[in-house]
Amino acid sequence: MNDNAMYIASVVATYWVVSISMVYLNKILMSNEGISVPAPLFVTWYQCVVTCLICWACGLCGQRAQRADADRAKYALVPLNEGQTTTSSPPKPSFFSQFPKAEYSLGPARQIFPLSLVFVGMITFNNLCLKYVEVSFYNVARSLTIVFNVVLSRLFLGIPTSFRTGLCLAVVIVGFLMGSHGELNFSLIGTVCGVLSSLFVSLNSIFTKKVLPVVDDNHWKLTYYNNVNASLLFVPLVLAFEGDILKSSAETLTSDQFWAAMTVAGFFGFSIGIVTVLQIKATSPLSHNISGTAKAAVQSLMAFYIWGNEPTVMGVLGIFTTLGGSLLYTFVKMGENSGGGGQAAARKEAESEMGGGGGRREGEVTAKV
Repeated sequence: MNDNAMYIASVVATYWVVSISMVYLNKILMSNEGISVPAPLFVTWYQCVVTCLICWACGLCGQRAQRADADRAKYALVPLNEGQTTTSSPPKPSFFSQFPKAEYSLGPARQIFPLSLVFVGMITFNNLCLKYVEVSFYNVARSLTIVFNVVLSRLFLGIPTSFRTGLCLAVVIVGFLMGSHGELNFSLIGTVCGVLSSLFVSLNSIFTKKVLPVVDDNHWKLTYYNNVNASLLFVPLVLAFEGDILKSSAETLTSDQFWAAMTVAGFFGFSIGIVTVLQIKATSPLSHNISGTAKAAVQSLMAFYIWGNEPTVMGVLGIFTTLGGSLLYTFVKMGENSGGGGQAAARKEAESEMGGGGGRREGEVTAKV
């Protein structure tokens, strides 16, 4: 296996490990009374704070890396004899060079605020869904994202829908209904939260495209602004709805194990944004979608064993029908975008939208090309 193949395999493996670990750890934090507290808004707020701190730290490292890259570039011209020079290959930028300085200004923050409201709704309903549904059913509960993507893109952006796209969406809807019918521990609250999360994910995509120019199309700047805004928005919600719960959970809140799990989950939430972009760059948007679909299937099947969820024929068929419909949708959209640089456009769009999700839109680029 050559170096390039090894690199691609390592990136894909990292994406799988980070993505699956993030979902499983969040499930523990949302529903395991021995480790966490029954306060999903507080857990989500802390993860936003961790993302802000990581963005700030990466910004400092980015400034140093950019200065170092500039210094190395000065020595790219290597002198030979008098009056002669040769240009060596340009130095490879440092990993941290991609991160801008973390700055927060009220002007851009106000313009990004509508996106932050959508972002808060997205991650809140996502974590509530994960709290109430079984992990094996989580992908089915969240499977309507591409349906909302197509519907809202038609309503707000005027993007037409082809007949083949409509058939793919029908497959996803049928899979959602099959999975819901076959789920033994069906939670109406969790499923509704999953559907609402899917709706907010689609709105997040639309709002992200509108506000990216505010931060010079830099998705890391948008990640920082979005999470700072979200951290502020969550404070009154936590105090209003979970203040009493936190007061009665003093023992857990003083546990090192609790804060370690919370911090690791926040780190994974930020890391998923990085590994998603790395996988898209190392492969292609199509390969990333295929990898994400396969990962979702493995994640659901592993959950049957790890959490002891009892599978049913209808439930398993629902999982694979929704994932199959999503994969068909990917191929259809790639075919429709094949002319006029569709791959490049899809790559740029997928990378930029990570900023709107602050790294926690796990699996959503998989459903959007």
